[in-house]
Amino acid sequence: MKVRLYEIFTSIEGEGILYGTKTLFVRLAGCPFKCFYCDTKEALPMTSGKEYQIDEAKKLIEQNLVKNTYKVNFTGGDPLVQSEAVSELAKFVQQKKIPTYLESSCFDSAKFAQVLPYFDFIKIEFKTIDSEFVDEVHYSKLLENELQCLKLAADSGKVTFIKIVVSSKTQPEQFKHLIKNIFDIISKTKIAGFIIQPTYGIAEPDLKQLLDFYDIVHLYYEEVRIVPQLHKFIGAP
Repeated sequence: MKVRLYEIFTSIEGEGILYGTKTLFVRLAGCPFKCFYCDTKEALPMTSGKEYQIDEAKKLIEQNLVKNTYKVNFTGGDPLVQSEAVSELAKFVQQKKIPTYLESSCFDSAKFAQVLPYFDFIKIEFKTIDSEFVDEVHYSKLLENELQCLKLAADSGKVTFIKIVVSSKTQPEQFKHLIKNIFDIISKTKIAGFIIQPTYGIAEPDLKQLLDFYDIVHLYYEEVRIVPQLHKFIGAP
């Protein structure tokens, strides 16, 4: 088995409920989609990065682990593109008693189910229709997969949280519809957090928009948080 990695590095987690933690990032190459605000476009092509044998990749992870690493974050690209290889690498990290963290767009619930046993922290990212992740024709299918991934993660008992990136293009009514869909299938007691993340450097939402999005989620989940990308502000990768 082989895996294509774009990069491996240690930095500060800048997103989600575990922001601020010392993290080893394993960035997988390849993602068949492209949000207009994507900040890792260079890792999207499947030809990016470098291909390794699985054992070589395990050694690379081991060599890059440093003292007091809180978790290993598998990101991309999108890790689900290489689900079999990601399962092997995450299992390897778990055997070292280090928590694993999955950062994915959750576009494929079957691949998600395959990797789920090997992750301790799960971020379910719901894409808004304005993200341009997919076109409007295919958006309902994407949402169906994301909702199924959320249910799988929550039912597994893993620490699961939700993240939604919003921009100045995000429409309140569409956002309301998305939030209703989420909480129609999941109990608020089964998630560990709900993060609204504003875009950075492109189509940034203003304060009024962010407060409106906050209030929409708050109707269902009172512990909602608006958290920008911390690493951008401290100059971390």
